[in-house]
Formats: sequence, C-alpha cells, structure tokens
Amino acid sequence: MGGGPPLVLVHGYVGDAKGTWQRQIDALSDEFTIVAWDGPGAGRSDDPPASWQMADFADCLADFIEALELERPHVCGLSFGGGVAIELYRRRPKIPRTLILADAYAGWAGSLPADEVERRLNQAVSMADLPAERLVNEVVPTMFSRSAPAEMIEAFAANISAFHPSGFPTMARAVAAADLRDVLPTIEIPTLLLNGAEDVRAPLAVAQYMHAAIRGSKLVVLPGVGHISSIEGADRFNEEVRSFVRLHA
Repeated sequence: MGGGPPLVLVHGYVGDAKGTWQRQIDALSDEFTIVAWDGPGAGRSDDPPASWQMADFADCLADFIEALELERPHVCGLSFGGGVAIELYRRRPKIPRTLILADAYAGWAGSLPADEVERRLNQAVSMADLPAERLVNEVVPTMFSRSAPAEMIEAFAANISAFHPSGFPTMARAVAAADLRDVLPTIEIPTLLLNGAEDVRAPLAVAQYMHAAIRGSKLVVLPGVGHISSIEGADRFNEEVRSFVRLHA
C-alpha cells in the first residue's frame, strides 16, 4: 500500500498484520510502500508445521519479499517479529536495507532468564486450548501500560480472539528456543531500536543490551508505552520510523 521506499512490517506472536500495524499503514503509506506480513499461523495465512523454528519463519519472510520483488526493503519487526527480522539478516543479509526492532528480543532464550522462558512457553502452549475470552484475559494485561485507553485494549483484544489456535504455540516455541545474541555484533546495516518504557514483556534492559551489541544502532525509548508500541505509542513510533527510513532511503 502506498508508494516510495518499501517498508515491510512483521507482527509479534500475539497479533497479525492488520491488528498490529493499522496505524502505521494509515500514517506512513503517504511516503512509503507499506507491506504488512501475516506470518504463518496468523491472520489470513495458513498454519506452519509444528516443527518450525525462527529460521523457517525468516526463510518464509525472505521468500515473501522476493515474490513481491521488493528491492532492499526496510524491515520493521515487533516482539517476535523483531526476532524474525534478526534471523532474516543472519540468513539473507542482502535483503534488508535497514532493521527496525520494536520491543524485540534476541529470542526469548537470548534475552530472558531460563525460568521465565519456560513459564511463557508453558503459558502459550496451554492457552492454545483455552476459549478466546480466557486467552484475552491471560495475555492482554501484559501488552499495554496501565494508562492505556480501554478502547485501545478492547480493540486489540478483539484481534486476539481471532487467533489461529495451532499457529500460536508454534510461534511461541520458535521464539522461546531462539538465541540470536551471536547475530547482533554482525549486523552492519542501520538499525533502530524502539522500546516502550513500560514494556514488561521485553523490558528496556533487553533493548539496551541489543543496542550495545549492534554497532551504530540507535535506541529510542517511548515514555508511558507498553509492549505493543506500534499501537499505544503510534504517533511517536511513526515519527521515529519515518525519520529513520528517510535518512537511510
């Protein structure tokens, strides 16, 4: 959608293209060609095999980009999507022109204590069998700051209710097993890190570690914003992305 330099948006494992990125599609398509990816297991895409790892998601994204004949797109990934973007760079470094990593991890195994990784994975696997209402109640409180407007949370909750029950745990297993710390020092393209100051899922310390590991990267902290910064901090998020892509177009 739109025109200008291509910007590919990669959602998290709790989300899909439209539910995560509508504010970016609306705001940034005046200047950029916006392509929001429904990864396997989300939105209108088919579910992936249960054995898929981050490398499989990254290869699928690479094939998607090449099928659309997007030349050196800017790649923006949120949460799980940030890990997919990092793995994409490892496997196909000539595809992305820049990386934008929003509330991202170097994989759960590469960013979180082992007991927290186990807790999250167990939660994700068990939630796949829960009614939509239970799924919403378990997940949504960790996605936004305490000051997020109720209507914003309700809209995202409605999006969660349409999740693929089998795709959800596959994405969780992939990000849980991933340790991408070795990739970070090898990144040689411009990289922007965006992180909500109130993010309890990918705490600021995770972004600070990645910022220190990726030479020449820029870290922007969004005050009062939780994990889904593309929604809760959309205005500042869009300003930062616009400026960064313009600079490196």
